[in-house]
Amino acid sequence: MTGPTKPINPRGTKYDRVEFPVFEFPVVGKARYNYTTGEALGRFLAGLREGKILGTYCNKCGRVFVPPRMYCSYCFREVDGWVEARDEGVVITAVMSYISATRARLERPVAVGVIKLDVPGYQFDDHFFPGLMHYICGASEDDVKSMKIFGARVKARWKPPEQRTGSITDIECFEVAGP
Repeated sequence: MTGPTKPINPRGTKYDRVEFPVFEFPVVGKARYNYTTGEALGRFLAGLREGKILGTYCNKCGRVFVPPRMYCSYCFREVDGWVEARDEGVVITAVMSYISATRARLERPVAVGVIKLDVPGYQFDDHFFPGLMHYICGASEDDVKSMKIFGARVKARWKPPEQRTGSITDIECFEVAGP
């Protein structure tokens, strides 16, 4: 057995010089399955149907979890209760995506970002906060590329109550509300 070999190109291969294989899978049929949401996710989804964003909190470390968890992953204990986050917050990061939620290629890109939600009575830093990844409407490609969208205030645009199903898509997007 010989010793370790040195990589042929330690800096990697440029993306435009690589031929990627294309795989296509014919659709045979739709799979049917049941998924049990559990208490935390089930309550979160029920809240979305009512136009509320619910989370849980841990009194020991002060963290708020949105989407909610039943156990604090920092203190290794059960969370202490439920809290309602406001449906507005601040954009922490964003990208332009040419891929839809169903993985189909989009003709025009959409802005997707992480929203740090406001929770009355709680303060958060930019490293750990309750938040959601969602579409950002009203953000242009230039807003994202220049990072102008970062730090912008946004507010959830909800589907009408009669169209809500208890899904994250009950929030159509987060609309830019100001700097």
